[in-house]
Amino acid sequence: MGRRWILAAAVVLLGASVTYAWQRRGMRGGFFDFEDNPAAIPADASEKTEFYWARLRYQDFSGWGGRRGFGRSWTTDYPKNDRLLLQAVRRLTRIHARSMEHVVDLQSDDLFNYPFLYAVEVGHWDLSDAEAKKLREYLDRGGFLMVDDFHGTLEWQVFMMGLSKVFPDRPVVDIEDKDAIFHVLYDLDQRVQIPGIAALWNGVTYEKDGVVPRWRAVYDDKGRIVVAICHNMDLGDAWEWADRPEYPEHYASLAFRIAINYIIYAMTH
Repeated sequence: MGRRWILAAAVVLLGASVTYAWQRRGMRGGFFDFEDNPAAIPADASEKTEFYWARLRYQDFSGWGGRRGFGRSWTTDYPKNDRLLLQAVRRLTRIHARSMEHVVDLQSDDLFNYPFLYAVEVGHWDLSDAEAKKLREYLDRGGFLMVDDFHGTLEWQVFMMGLSKVFPDRPVVDIEDKDAIFHVLYDLDQRVQIPGIAALWNGVTYEKDGVVPRWRAVYDDKGRIVVAICHNMDLGDAWEWADRPEYPEHYASLAFRIAINYIIYAMTH
């Protein structure tokens, strides 16, 4: 499958997903309630802490022919899911976590101030060679990247077009059940697919052809996970909807445990 065809197909998918996301946010007001309402900003948002949740703002396919730009893919579930997750981290662990997310991008050296990085909808990202080089430097210097909420074969191929620029020399592998990332706090041997709310409305737990959830990773030379890949699942939706009865508790609880394990692993390995 040629790169041009993949890019064109990705643009179509991006347009559909962005339209749906804005419809969903308009129905529920989740995005605007948090970003536009000053009362939604935590009182201690500027507190200096030991852990900051950094969300990656990336370039994606914003038009036909592979035209690049800062679209809305990186904002999916933002910022409500970030803040509800941070509430869980503060309540369930002793990590001194900042109560508000911080947005960073690969065009700023601010990236290097945040050793944990979260990227969502990476089935739409479009990394330039320079951005890939900077992300590689960030990871080689001890950074950790968690990616989430992308589904199916086509989005995997788009994701890998970017990741292969970052790691042309390292494979993506499945994380074994015995890996420390699944046991650093919670034992996560019994993992299931974490569905997005739209999938649940359709009576399934998957999107597109992403029927089987995949917990994958890129490791460094010392055997440390530097990129944790949550494919065919939507942890972000689980965090965002955790305070709503429409979303099943057992999925939300597992999503919180996975994220907390990943954070602790990144801080201790």
